Amino acid sequence: MNHRIETVVLDSQGLSAWISQDRAVLAMIRSFHSMAADLVVCANTIVEVMHARVNTARLNWVLSQVKVEAVTEQAARTAAGLLKEAGLHGHKYAIDATVAELALRQPGPVAMLTSDVDDMARLCGNRVRLIAI
Repeated sequence: MNHRIETVVLDSQGLSAWISQDRAVLAMIRSFHSMAADLVVCANTIVEVMHARVNTARLNWVLSQVKVEAVTEQAARTAAGLLKEAGLHGHKYAIDATVAELALRQPGPVAMLTSDVDDMARLCGNRVRLIAI
Protein backbone atom coordinates (compact mmCIF):
# COMPACT_ATOMS: atom_id res chain seq x y z
CA MET A 1 0.00 0.00 0.00
CA ASN A 2 1.82 3.09 -1.16
CA HIS A 3 -1.07 5.55 -0.87
CA ARG A 4 -1.79 7.18 2.47
CA ILE A 5 -5.07 5.97 3.95
CA GLU A 6 -6.64 7.65 6.96
CA THR A 7 -9.56 5.27 7.59
CA VAL A 8 -10.19 1.64 6.66
CA VAL A 9 -13.74 0.27 6.81
CA LEU A 10 -14.25 -3.48 6.94
CA ASP A 11 -17.44 -5.01 5.59
CA SER A 12 -18.61 -8.41 6.88
CA GLN A 13 -16.24 -10.32 4.60
CA GLY A 14 -13.31 -8.12 5.63
CA LEU A 15 -14.13 -8.62 9.30
CA SER A 16 -14.67 -12.39 8.85
CA ALA A 17 -11.36 -12.75 6.99
CA TRP A 18 -9.53 -10.98 9.82
CA ILE A 19 -11.25 -13.15 12.45
CA SER A 20 -10.34 -16.32 10.52
CA GLN A 21 -6.76 -15.01 10.12
CA ASP A 22 -6.73 -14.91 6.32
CA ARG A 23 -3.08 -14.27 5.43
CA ALA A 24 -3.70 -11.63 2.76
CA VAL A 25 -6.06 -9.70 5.02
CA LEU A 26 -3.67 -9.94 8.00
CA ALA A 27 -0.92 -8.49 5.80
CA MET A 28 -3.20 -5.60 4.78
CA ILE A 29 -4.20 -4.96 8.40
CA ARG A 30 -0.49 -4.79 9.37
CA SER A 31 0.11 -2.35 6.51
CA PHE A 32 -2.80 -0.14 7.62
CA HIS A 33 -1.51 -0.24 11.22
CA SER A 34 1.93 0.87 10.02
CA MET A 35 0.38 3.96 8.40
CA ALA A 36 -1.67 4.62 11.57
CA ALA A 37 -4.98 4.27 9.75
CA ASP A 38 -8.13 3.95 11.86
CA LEU A 39 -9.96 0.64 11.40
CA VAL A 40 -13.74 1.03 11.53
CA VAL A 41 -16.63 -1.43 11.55
CA CYS A 42 -20.35 -0.74 11.34
CA ALA A 43 -22.18 -2.17 14.38
CA ASN A 44 -24.55 -4.26 12.27
CA THR A 45 -21.56 -5.90 10.57
CA ILE A 46 -20.98 -7.70 13.89
CA VAL A 47 -24.42 -9.29 13.53
CA GLU A 48 -23.56 -10.34 9.97
CA VAL A 49 -20.36 -12.17 10.96
CA MET A 50 -21.82 -14.00 13.96
CA HIS A 51 -22.49 -17.69 13.45
CA ALA A 52 -22.23 -20.83 15.58
CA ARG A 53 -18.66 -21.63 14.51
CA VAL A 54 -17.18 -18.16 14.95
CA ASN A 55 -14.34 -18.03 17.47
CA THR A 56 -15.89 -15.65 20.02
CA ALA A 57 -12.60 -14.89 21.77
CA ARG A 58 -10.99 -14.04 18.41
CA LEU A 59 -14.04 -11.92 17.42
CA ASN A 60 -13.82 -10.01 20.70
CA TRP A 61 -10.08 -9.43 20.22
CA VAL A 62 -10.55 -8.17 16.65
CA LEU A 63 -13.38 -5.87 17.79
CA SER A 64 -11.06 -4.47 20.48
CA GLN A 65 -8.72 -3.38 17.65
CA VAL A 66 -11.34 -1.39 15.71
CA LYS A 67 -13.72 1.50 16.22
CA VAL A 68 -17.31 0.21 16.12
CA GLU A 69 -19.79 2.80 14.86
CA ALA A 70 -23.49 2.71 15.69
CA VAL A 71 -26.21 2.95 13.07
CA THR A 72 -28.20 6.00 14.13
CA GLU A 73 -31.52 7.11 12.70
CA GLN A 74 -29.70 9.75 10.62
CA ALA A 75 -27.21 7.16 9.35
CA ALA A 76 -30.10 4.85 8.39
CA ARG A 77 -31.90 7.65 6.56
CA THR A 78 -28.71 8.57 4.67
CA ALA A 79 -28.09 4.89 3.84
CA ALA A 80 -31.65 4.61 2.50
CA GLY A 81 -30.93 7.63 0.29
CA LEU A 82 -27.77 5.95 -1.05
CA LEU A 83 -29.83 2.87 -1.95
CA LYS A 84 -32.38 4.99 -3.75
CA GLU A 85 -29.68 6.89 -5.69
CA ALA A 86 -28.03 3.59 -6.67
CA GLY A 87 -31.35 2.04 -7.73
CA LEU A 88 -30.96 -0.76 -5.19
CA HIS A 89 -33.50 -1.95 -2.62
CA GLY A 90 -34.32 -4.82 -0.31
CA HIS A 91 -32.68 -6.50 2.63
CA LYS A 92 -29.83 -7.85 0.48
CA TYR A 93 -28.44 -4.32 0.21
CA ALA A 94 -29.56 -2.84 3.54
CA ILE A 95 -26.42 -3.62 5.53
CA ASP A 96 -24.17 -2.77 2.55
CA ALA A 97 -25.83 0.65 2.44
CA THR A 98 -25.16 1.29 6.14
CA VAL A 99 -21.51 0.25 5.66
CA ALA A 100 -21.23 2.55 2.62
CA GLU A 101 -22.79 5.43 4.57
CA LEU A 102 -20.30 4.85 7.38
CA ALA A 103 -17.38 4.86 4.93
CA LEU A 104 -18.54 8.06 3.25
CA ARG A 105 -18.52 10.02 6.52
CA GLN A 106 -15.09 8.90 7.77
CA PRO A 107 -11.99 11.13 7.61
CA GLY A 108 -10.39 10.54 4.21
CA PRO A 109 -8.78 9.14 2.32
CA VAL A 110 -10.95 6.10 3.05
CA ALA A 111 -10.46 2.51 1.91
CA MET A 112 -12.84 -0.41 2.34
CA LEU A 113 -12.03 -4.11 2.48
CA THR A 114 -14.98 -5.73 0.73
CA SER A 115 -15.99 -8.84 -1.15
CA ASP A 116 -18.71 -6.84 -2.91
CA VAL A 117 -16.84 -4.27 -4.99
CA ASP A 118 -19.63 -3.88 -7.58
CA ASP A 119 -22.40 -2.99 -5.15
CA MET A 120 -20.10 -0.87 -2.98
CA ALA A 121 -18.95 1.05 -6.07
CA ARG A 122 -22.62 1.79 -6.85
CA LEU A 123 -23.18 2.98 -3.27
CA CYS A 124 -19.91 4.88 -2.66
CA GLY A 125 -19.10 6.16 -6.13
CA ASN A 126 -15.42 6.99 -6.41
CA ARG A 127 -15.15 8.53 -2.94
CA VAL A 128 -13.93 5.31 -1.25
CA ARG A 129 -11.01 3.18 -2.43
CA LEU A 130 -12.42 -0.33 -2.67
CA ILE A 131 -10.03 -3.20 -1.97
CA ALA A 132 -11.40 -6.56 -3.12
CA ILE A 133 -10.89 -9.54 -0.85
